[in-house]
Amino acid sequence: MDDPETRFTDLYDAHYRAVLGYALLRADRSAAEDVAGETFLIAWRRFADLPPEPLPWLLGVARNLLRKQRDSGIRADRLLAHLPTGDSPDVADQVAERETALRALAAMAEADAEALILTSWYGLAPREAAKIAGCAQGAFTVRLHRARRRLTEALRPRTLQEQS
Repeated sequence: MDDPETRFTDLYDAHYRAVLGYALLRADRSAAEDVAGETFLIAWRRFADLPPEPLPWLLGVARNLLRKQRDSGIRADRLLAHLPTGDSPDVADQVAERETALRALAAMAEADAEALILTSWYGLAPREAAKIAGCAQGAFTVRLHRARRRLTEALRPRTLQEQS
């Protein structure tokens, strides 16, 4: 398994969907596919430099490419259109809960939303997510704590918020 092409193909097969999914949260399908493709082109060029756990590195490359590509802050609409649904026995409850959560997440600052996305949906440890976010692990942990608190507050029913 020392063949670089085989190892790269294995890397691509293992992580393409995660990189594309990450890009889809921030861009339309065409732009996200371009970012994912370019991410793996960069990975091929720097294949010898890839860390043992490549997903955080790949997501960091994708993040930087998206930052270069971004032309406006219309992230909320894209986010609403591309997030996966959860499992709920009642479809009506599922739709209502999803829309509430998506509105709350879309209304958050980008750094807060990204902290939640990286740790919750991609399952990255704060240490890995901090590298992608471009900050120290301690700063990211504080950001994540505050983002969770803000999301919890935003999801709290209105009657409870008014009583507080």
